Formats: sequence, structure tokens, C-alpha cells
Amino acid sequence: MIVKFAAIMGWAETAALNFIWGIIFPNLIREPPVLNNTYWGSGDRSIDDTTIRPFKIDFSKEMVQDLKQRLDNVRLPQPALENVGWSYGVRSEYIRSIIDYWKKDYKFEQREDKLNKYPQFITKIQGLDIHYYHVKPQISEGRQVQVLPLLILHGWPDSVVQYQKIIPLLNQPRSEYDFAFEMIIPSLPGFGYSDATTKQGLDAPAMGEILKNLMMRLEKPKFYVLGGDWGAWIASSMAIMYPNVILGLHSTMCTRLTPETYGQQFSFNPWNDKSITKWLIPTTEKPQDESPSLQDYLFFVIEEGGYFHEQATKPDTIGFALSDSPAGLAAYVLEKFAIATNKLNKYSNDGNITKLGLDELIDNLMLYWIPNKITSSMRIYAESANRYSSFPQMEKMKVKVPTSCVQAPNEIIDTPKEDLCKRFVQMKNYQRLSKGGHFLALEEPTLYAHEVWRGVGRIRNGTSAC
Repeated sequence: MIVKFAAIMGWAETAALNFIWGIIFPNLIREPPVLNNTYWGSGDRSIDDTTIRPFKIDFSKEMVQDLKQRLDNVRLPQPALENVGWSYGVRSEYIRSIIDYWKKDYKFEQREDKLNKYPQFITKIQGLDIHYYHVKPQISEGRQVQVLPLLILHGWPDSVVQYQKIIPLLNQPRSEYDFAFEMIIPSLPGFGYSDATTKQGLDAPAMGEILKNLMMRLEKPKFYVLGGDWGAWIASSMAIMYPNVILGLHSTMCTRLTPETYGQQFSFNPWNDKSITKWLIPTTEKPQDESPSLQDYLFFVIEEGGYFHEQATKPDTIGFALSDSPAGLAAYVLEKFAIATNKLNKYSNDGNITKLGLDELIDNLMLYWIPNKITSSMRIYAESANRYSSFPQMEKMKVKVPTSCVQAPNEIIDTPKEDLCKRFVQMKNYQRLSKGGHFLALEEPTLYAHEVWRGVGRIRNGTSAC
């Protein structure tokens, strides 16, 4: 019984008791929540300014100078132990190399220009300024295609930076498809250049309401949505709450986090049965031939899930440290990129993350550092991972809009197709990829874009994938 309870509690990334409490608690919410356009701005409700204002990211000289001064005065912790890789966390000597690159080799003006390559805007929704990219397709003269509004959602600790590489791969029509994408890529509330709320309760479904209202502001009454990490959960929440608005859902992290799923998966001797690797840990990730047991997996959850518990309970405490130290912010965020890209990266001395692009990784850090949003970004865990949020119960609800599910081999959550079919009842596309991890758009942009085209194509014209 103890082992089974531990198994139920042990899915990758949700080591936090608050979230698991929400999942295993009796189903108090049987229908999608009805949200009433809560005012999330400071003070009492006021009428939103509905204008849409052009926006550009600004790495001001004053902010850059302050950043460099802080990087000049970093006090590194003691050196890492010998032969432990990143299993104790990021190595201090590696962060020293990041600090040096950030100060000396990162081209602030060039990177600012790159982040401003595509049109950006800000508009106020439910009391909060929401920042977003709005990229229209480049359609050659005489070409007849249907333009599809596509809302693209990031998660934590990534940002709109993750999708910079895929924009040019999605904004030009492909000959084999009769449609093109008009992309809207927002910074989630409390992330990047979107306002943070001063009120409690802004969980994943509430963010979904804000983003749906953003699309209404842009005169997109029906649209497609895709996402990964929290963006995937927000997207699925939107599909549940607004099935008449969402034309299709494309997700790189489809999940069905229910007691039934865990009960089916763990109705065996967890210490000997190796079939768990079909769900939790792909066998290709292990250096030895023998597949890991549930015991191995539980140790992984304990080792790698601590940040979730911290952010789901005390985000402001860790946020204080990360808001004050750019080196600390880099260590904390880059370690998450390393492990979520591939669990085995913890055995290397550099986390194997330079292949993601050092400039892109620092661009991402800049979108937390410059607007000072690391604390507010982490609050999504505290607001969504508790029994007062409707979000955990929504994992038990069916998604009835046409859906495309893509599963990378190194994704942090891997749910069997047969379980996904029970939740995503109109799943039109299901793909298990040969490479990639949690930040797929950043890791494998060409592959990611290919899957978006294929996924949306099958959402529109495909038969059931179940």
C-alpha cells in the first residue's frame, strides 16, 4: 500500500504534495469552471484600455550596466565534488563560464535586435498588460490558402524565446498544405513583458481565460492552440472550457494525470516489473541494457522534483534570491534546461546544454532578468498546484476538440497512447519522435515545425488516431 501510494505520488515534475493532493482528492469539480473575467489588475476593477500598442524589447544601457556590475561581483560557491557531474546541481565552474560569456561575448544590442525582428504588441486584458508577438504569414501572390490563427504558448522556465527559431518555419505556406499560420505568441501573465497580477488565484485555467480574451481582442473568434510545459496545460484547459472557440489543440505534453492511470500502471510488483519504462523512463535513456524499476524512477522524482515543491509552496522566497543575483538565476534556470532536455545530462560536466544555443539560453534569462519576472512566473505553480484550483481536477475531464499529441523520447511526462485516447477523445494525430526533450521547439526546431504542420493538417482532415 505504501509503495502504491508513493507510485501514485511519483510522476515526473509533480513531486509537490499540493498538486498531488489536488489530483487524488475526491472529484469536487465535475464540470469545467465558469470564469467571469476576473479583474487581475492592481486595486479595484477599472475599464480596460482596449488599444493595441506596438512594443519593442529594450535592453537599456542602465539595465545592462547594472547587470554587468552584478556579474562582476559574483561570489561563487565552493567547487563541485569530483566526478559527480551535475547530480548535485549545476557546477560552479560552469556558471563561471556563463558569467564570463554573458559579460564579454553576449552581444546585447544584436540580441535585442534579434528579439525585435518580428512585430510585437501589448494590450490590456482583465487589468493586465499582455505582451505578444503577432506574425502574419508570407503568402506569395496568387497562392490560395486558408489562414489559420494559431495561439502558441510557452511554459516555465522558458519564454517566447523558445519559439524564435520556429517562426520562419511556420510563417511561409508549404506546398503540401492548403493553409497557412497567423501566429500569436504571448508572454504568459507574470512572464516576460506581460504584467504580473497582485491578486491570488491566477492559475492555469484563469490564464487560459485571459489568452482567450486576447484572441477575441484580435478578432479571432475561433483559433488553434499549441503549447508545451505549462503552455500545454493551459492549452488543454482552454480546450475544455471553450470547445466552441478552440478549433484544434496541438500539444507536446499531452497528459492524463488521474488515479485510474496510476492504478493501471502500478497494478504489479513495482520492484521487478520492467514494463514501467514504456511509460515513465524510455529505455534508450539508460546506459545499461536492463530497464529501470519503479524504484529507480522514484529516486529520479525525489532528486529532480524539489523545485516544483518549492515553487508550489514558497515561490517568493526563492524568487528573492533569483531576483537579486543574475548568476543565481542562471544556475537555477539552466539546470532545469539540462535535466528536462535529457535526464542523463546530470552526469556531464556542462549539462550538455550548449547545443541549445548559448545566446538563446541567455536571451531567455534576459526575459526574466530585465523585466524582473522570475518571482511572478514561479507563482503559476502555487496558484495551480493546490486543492483550491480547478486545474488539478481538469486533468480528469475529457478534451473534446480535435487534438494532436506529440511525444518526444526525453519528455518529462510520458503517458501511454491508450490512456491519452480516454481523455483526448478526438485525437487525430499521435506521434512518438526519435529525438528531443521537454523544450522541443528550442532543441529541434525543424522537427518541431514539421510536427506542427502535420498535426494541424490531421486535426483538420485526419481520422481518429485511437
